[in-house]
Amino acid sequence: MRSIVHRMIPLAVVLGGLFALILLLAWRMQERMVFQPPAGAWPAPPGVERLELEAADGTPLFAYLVRGDTAGGNPVVIHFHGNAEVASLAIPWGQELAGRTGASVVLAEYRGYAGIPGSPTYAASRDDALALWSALQQALGATPDRTVIHGFSLGSAVAAELASQVAPRALVLEAPFTSARAMAVRMGPMLRGPVWRLIARVHYDTRARVASLDVPVWVAHGAEDGIIPVRMGREVYAAARRKGDLLIVAGAGHNDLPSVGAQAYERWIDAALGDASRGSGP
Repeated sequence: MRSIVHRMIPLAVVLGGLFALILLLAWRMQERMVFQPPAGAWPAPPGVERLELEAADGTPLFAYLVRGDTAGGNPVVIHFHGNAEVASLAIPWGQELAGRTGASVVLAEYRGYAGIPGSPTYAASRDDALALWSALQQALGATPDRTVIHGFSLGSAVAAELASQVAPRALVLEAPFTSARAMAVRMGPMLRGPVWRLIARVHYDTRARVASLDVPVWVAHGAEDGIIPVRMGREVYAAARRKGDLLIVAGAGHNDLPSVGAQAYERWIDAALGDASRGSGP
């Protein structure tokens, strides 16, 4: 019996060391897994306005601005994109939304993306979103009651963080995840509970944010989303202290909500903007 125990000790040491190595890698690499900037500068099409700003630490940032019809109190929409995208890819979406509703659409870019220096992190995403908000107050005269914050996928978490500090007219989330911890557990069940608390560097918790926000929360999710399951969108909506509408798009995956949702999607987002649409379909 003693010989068996002696033989088991080296195995236990090896397994313990391997587990510790996995945790160390998860701690060091988690933000690289969350933020996946595409290579290249990704310039915007000619004629698109670019708003230059500076982060609190001096990092130069920018956002694209699609101006709408500012008459009649149309809102400013601040959009935060997904983790493997860049802001310029959302320009056609922003142009269509501005043309249909009259809203001015601001497409935020993250540090480390599209030629912006630095590395994207959870803390930087919070600070940079606040820097953008300050810039929009100066450049556009943006006010919380005329601002809608919109986020897709990873951007839904960034949007919820900013909304918790700005209290906009509405928070509009497409394909949101409940929390960074819940997504980590999907990748590896060992990251539950105390293990995640030990190594966490990314603290997005959209479900907790919307539960404390005195702001209408609108959620859309693809029923066939294979990246962020639709149950997470439902859970975020259920947790919201104030609810807008929940749109579940049958047949839609992660990246095709606007195209598959079509007029139902347009009606949903137009209503979230305060029924500011002009000439949208029935």
